[in-house]
Amino acid sequence: MRTESTACSGYRLSRRMFVGAAAGTFLGMNVRTLVARAGEDRKATAEHVILFWNGGGMSHIDTFDPKPGRDVQGDLEPIKTSVAGIQISEIFPQLAKQMKHIALIRSIAGQNGDHGRATYQLQTSYGQSANLQHPGIGSVVVSEKKAMGDLPAYVTVGGLAPKAGYLGQKCEAYFVGRPGEKDPYLAFPSGIGDTRGNKRLDILKKMNDKQAGDLPGEEVSGAQTALTDAVRLMRSPALEAFEVRKEKPEVLERYGDTEFGRSALLARRLVEKGVRFVQVNRGGFDVHANAFPAMRDHGDVMDPALASLIEDLAQSGLLKKTMIVMLSEFGRTPKINMTMGRDHHPGVFSCLFAGGGVKGGQVIGSSDEDAMQPKDRPVKVTHLHASICHALGIDPNKEVMTPLQRPMKLVDNGKPVDELFS
Repeated sequence: MRTESTACSGYRLSRRMFVGAAAGTFLGMNVRTLVARAGEDRKATAEHVILFWNGGGMSHIDTFDPKPGRDVQGDLEPIKTSVAGIQISEIFPQLAKQMKHIALIRSIAGQNGDHGRATYQLQTSYGQSANLQHPGIGSVVVSEKKAMGDLPAYVTVGGLAPKAGYLGQKCEAYFVGRPGEKDPYLAFPSGIGDTRGNKRLDILKKMNDKQAGDLPGEEVSGAQTALTDAVRLMRSPALEAFEVRKEKPEVLERYGDTEFGRSALLARRLVEKGVRFVQVNRGGFDVHANAFPAMRDHGDVMDPALASLIEDLAQSGLLKKTMIVMLSEFGRTPKINMTMGRDHHPGVFSCLFAGGGVKGGQVIGSSDEDAMQPKDRPVKVTHLHASICHALGIDPNKEVMTPLQRPMKLVDNGKPVDELFS
């Protein structure tokens, strides 16, 4: 187990900060195209990850761990899947047909019932600290894997991703607010043509070269990298991957012409262009009241998008190299409250894995008869992170050095869930 600094550290200036200050409003952006060493300690079964983050605490009983016939069941019925003996909620009829590619973990043993603390741990593997920002799993992945192509290595869609913390700003995620809309920072402003814009870039380069001797070497290096990456991305044909509305109408219809449907489609297009880690964010799962209509609404939007994504990646062969993960910060109480909702429940909850070397068509672990606690094979939150690292050939126990010279493991004492890959 080695202790060394990560390749992402020391990247101090964001493109938006640097170019925005130096050249007005054009070309500024938070692009994080990393230059990192590929993991050498393990054989990788995946090259990309698509993480669906369901903020608010998704009900395990109303999605992937139904309890038919029990008082906790609620208004939703279980349905059969394409794998005999495995049932999921009726809100996912199309996803049920893709079960042969999917592994469900029904025995996650959580620790936090607070949204903030639980989200932090589910996304970083660590508990919150007053004086240290731990990196999210996406930042961990891109710190250890080499960039592929011109696009940012880490993209977050529809919401902010966790900070990169001590891994450095170059491991931050590139933010896409709404899929299908152009990023105004990836083009010259209206009225400024390429010729005029390129002249401005030439002037900016001369200014940087002139002032380089008066600035710390680290700042100069970071600034030059920021500008170079920004210009390369702006001019790259790979930018077309963000233009999801160029897909055929029937494809958009199949995924669902919704923000979530377009996000899933964008995720597919991004991994096709070499993006290492895509996080798709969706909220609205904090259903303290009227839980069952809310979950049906979620299913109407999510089901066609998730099923189409898995089906398309499987048909193209890319599912073998792309790990799909769906997580939420905790589950919901089995007991239905007075307002027909479910409250926070970290005791046990579920998640979904598919692709990237995952053995589909299986359920790992189980909850007890009323989905209160794990019944068998309890899985720690840190084990989920270690499993993602394992698929990508990253040693989760590798240590990196923080700016304060404190060694930190990539994952907080997690072990891969071996059944996912056997």
